[in-house]
Amino acid sequence: MRKLLQCLGGSAVLSGIALGVYLVAIQMTGNFAAVVPGEVYRSNQPNATEIADYTARYGIKSIINLRGKEEKAHWYKQEITEAKTLGLTHIDFGMSASRELTLEEAQQLTAILRDVPKPVLIHCRSGADRTGLASVIYLNRIAHVDEATAERQLSIRFGHFGVPFFSPTYAMDETWERIEDEPSITGSGLSAATLEEAGPFAKPDRDYIFG
Repeated sequence: MRKLLQCLGGSAVLSGIALGVYLVAIQMTGNFAAVVPGEVYRSNQPNATEIADYTARYGIKSIINLRGKEEKAHWYKQEITEAKTLGLTHIDFGMSASRELTLEEAQQLTAILRDVPKPVLIHCRSGADRTGLASVIYLNRIAHVDEATAERQLSIRFGHFGVPFFSPTYAMDETWERIEDEPSITGSGLSAATLEEAGPFAKPDRDYIFG
């Protein structure tokens, strides 16, 4: 029995190490992936070089920043400058990975995802939690991909830990569970014209900010 426990303990340690290496690796490589090839892409916080590379490779036309406007932050200044240089639409939609979205916020995010010029790059800090929720919403409610497939976007595959009572980022899972059958989350809430009046599509340096 003791030997068995030692073996199990050793396996758990090795599994933990392997998982840790994997999570570090996906962050170091940008946590970049296609949600819908040619249409929607996701990543962690991109630097200027990565934005230029993604734009050249995948024809990115817009960026949705889920971290919100942080004008004094270096990453934000770099992102805005590169978006202007490349002529990309840039949209700020500030949200927290540890707070559930309200229904109104979810409706607005869905409308932005639907109407933003494509291909679009969605990102947050790590590309795991906020970006995962946005990707699930796009796949299931806009692209009409089945729920099980869509929910893979909010998983350990991208570094998301959704554990009730343990992980603060479970708020993203709770948000999805609450809105997945909500009839108003269909990608047909706000029109492109309505969003344009709010400012996101007129110029790359005009940002849509919620809250």
